Order: sequence, then structure tokens, then C-alpha cells
Amino acid sequence: MSKIIKTLASACFALLLAVPAFAADFTKGVVQKVDEKGQKLTIKHEELTNLDMPAMTMVFSVADPAMLEKAAEGQSIEFVVERVRGKLTVTELK
Repeated sequence: MSKIIKTLASACFALLLAVPAFAADFTKGVVQKVDEKGQKLTIKHEELTNLDMPAMTMVFSVADPAMLEKAAEGQSIEFVVERVRGKLTVTELK
């Protein structure tokens, strides 16, 4: 029984160490355009390291239309982009 507890404790500790690896990679950018009808943001951004993409200006879908209310043209932002159903999508915005 003691061996099982030690094994479970070791597994839990390993998971705790792995959590930072799953943290979102925020990227800095500047909003160029807000398209509420199309539910998209045009962002001039730094390198997207999680997607191995250089800095550029791109149009992104948004995961939540409420993000569009937080964004304004010319605003500096930090955001997370992920591939969602094949589309590059802003999933987090601050």
C-alpha cells in the first residue's frame, strides 16, 4: 500500500511541474481593425512562437465575440492565438 501512495505522490508532483508547460503564450500586438460583423480582428503582432510564425499583420477570428468590445483600433494588446477548427483564432485577450 505504501508503494502505491509513493507512486501516486510522485505522479502528482510530476503533473505539477508540467503545468507551466501548458501555460498560454501571450503575444504583444496592436489592433489595426475591429470587424464586428465578421467577428474578426486585424492585429499587427510580434512573432507567434507557439505557431512558429514571424511578426506580421494578420486577420484573426475571435473565440468569443465579446472580445471585440474590448478591442479598439490602435490599442496595444496581449493575446493568445490557437488553431481552432483550422482557423487561427484569438482565444485570450488582455
